[in-house]
Amino acid sequence: MPSFTLRSARTSDVAGIRRLVRPLADRRVLLEKEAVAYFESLQEFTVAEDGGELLGCGALHVMWEDLAEIRTLATADSVRGRGIGKALLHELVDRARAIGVSRLFCLTFEVDFFRAMGFEVMANQSAVDPEVYSELLRSTDEGVAEFLDLARVKPNTLGNTRMIMNL
Repeated sequence: MPSFTLRSARTSDVAGIRRLVRPLADRRVLLEKEAVAYFESLQEFTVAEDGGELLGCGALHVMWEDLAEIRTLATADSVRGRGIGKALLHELVDRARAIGVSRLFCLTFEVDFFRAMGFEVMANQSAVDPEVYSELLRSTDEGVAEFLDLARVKPNTLGNTRMIMNL
C-alpha cells in the first residue's frame, strides 16, 4: 500500500486534479470542468499525495446550513482500491462535521462504495422542507439542481444515483 498524506489543495494542484479527473470524465463517471472552475472552488478540495504526486482528490461543497455535497472524489487508476478514496471521504466527512453540516449528498455511480461508507440511496421525495427547497431553487449551481432532482439536469446525470448520509 502506498504511503500518502492528506492536505488542503493548493493552486499548484489544479493541473494534477484535472489529470485525476480526466480518465474518469472520459468514462463518463465524473464531469470534466474548465480549469477556472477548479480554481474558483479550490478551498473545497482535499488532496492525497505521496512525494509530491497527487494520488486522489475530493471536495466538500456546502449547499445549505445543514447540507453539503461530496464532489469530485477521484483517485489515480494506479492506486484505486488501496484506501485513498476512503481516507479522503473520511477527511471530508470530518470537515463537514467541523463546520456544522449534518447531512452529506453525493451523486455517484459508485453506489457500493458510498453505501459502505454510510450513505443511503435517496428516496424520490425532496430531502429538504418546502421553504429551503424554494431558496435552493434560486441557486445556479448544478450540484444543487442535481440534489433537488430538477428535470433540467436529467440529461447530464442519467444513470447516476443520488445518495445521502446523516452525520
